[in-house]
Amino acid sequence: MKSSLSYDQLKAAATEYGTPLYVYHAEKIVSQYQNLLTHFSSNNTRFFYACKALTNIHILDVVKRAGCNVDCSSINEAKLALHVGFTPQNILYTSNSVSFDEICEAVSLGINVNIDSLSNLEKFGAKFGNSYPIGVRVRPNIMAGGNLKISTGHDKSKFGIPVTQLNELKAIQEKYNINIATLHIHTGSEIKDVSVFIQSADVFDTLLDQFPTVNVLDFGGGFKVPYKPDEKGTDIPLLGAEVDKAMKRLSEKYGRSLTTWFEPGKYMVSECGYFVTQVNVLKQSGDIQFAGINTGLNHLIRPMFYDSYHHIDNISNPDAAKQHYAVVGNICETDTFAWDRSIPSINEGDFLVFYNAGAYGYEMASNYNARYKPAQVIFENGVSKLISRRDSFEDLLSLQVPLTK
Repeated sequence: MKSSLSYDQLKAAATEYGTPLYVYHAEKIVSQYQNLLTHFSSNNTRFFYACKALTNIHILDVVKRAGCNVDCSSINEAKLALHVGFTPQNILYTSNSVSFDEICEAVSLGINVNIDSLSNLEKFGAKFGNSYPIGVRVRPNIMAGGNLKISTGHDKSKFGIPVTQLNELKAIQEKYNINIATLHIHTGSEIKDVSVFIQSADVFDTLLDQFPTVNVLDFGGGFKVPYKPDEKGTDIPLLGAEVDKAMKRLSEKYGRSLTTWFEPGKYMVSECGYFVTQVNVLKQSGDIQFAGINTGLNHLIRPMFYDSYHHIDNISNPDAAKQHYAVVGNICETDTFAWDRSIPSINEGDFLVFYNAGAYGYEMASNYNARYKPAQVIFENGVSKLISRRDSFEDLLSLQVPLTK
């Protein structure tokens, strides 16, 4: 598996900061963003990093310095973005089953807002009328994505306003003269098929004549990134060419200069991240050789939650003959990272690295079993820097009310 950080860099970080450890490569984030800019029309396309993938403020700072915007799924993510220095016009807030108070707070911050329910659209209209331009998230009833749990556009999804409720949407918009500036569609994650995004363009085509104030078409995100060796991701050059072609057609058809928005999250940070662990025990059980490591689903839940694959290397002994292992965690729960995985021969104490750990790794970590969350480190210009420390016992107590005698 190709790595943008060397084994020596990862081992040095593990030795200096301890394990388990999340390690990120700043230059990889920047190169992913630059790849998008290269293949989409810079005149009418804006990218907003979907920061739910990884919200550490140092990562957000890398994204900001690269010139990218930021997409937020909660008001606190938006506040983190403002804290880092993003300007309100470069922040997008896409609500989902949130209280209307949170939408009001987003408006007070001056950021871009997407609304995804008729209920909140009605409340918005009653309070703000046409004084604040917004986006509406439409559910296109398209099934896409690598896993049902990360498919968000199908007809049983909780996300967005179904296209079958277009009449109700229009009635609310006209009742309050709401300024709908953006139409938003997000169909899921891990989308490899470029035609899915063109289906979204076709849905937009059926809507645009009913929304004369719309000047932004938001295609969401969900670009496929390669997790397995030799796996292919979304064909970004093809996607850029096809979307640019579709947008040119729609702009000419409706006589508007339409802008394209995307919210790549995993695409931006997945490959920049490495999760370095250490082998605690080797245990033979019948024909299964278990490698028990010093982490578990409390630190990396994706394999258990999504049945996701993360490539694993033994960076302590990379050239050894390969053997088959079940790599398992130390949590009082079934937390198997890999069954029957071919890995260079493992000894107790070896460092194992999980690739593609930048997206939804640390972000979904917890203190389950009262275990500490790991530290995070970033490499930039070849130098490592601690960007969040490992938990301490005091952290486990910090939010709990002290006992009284």
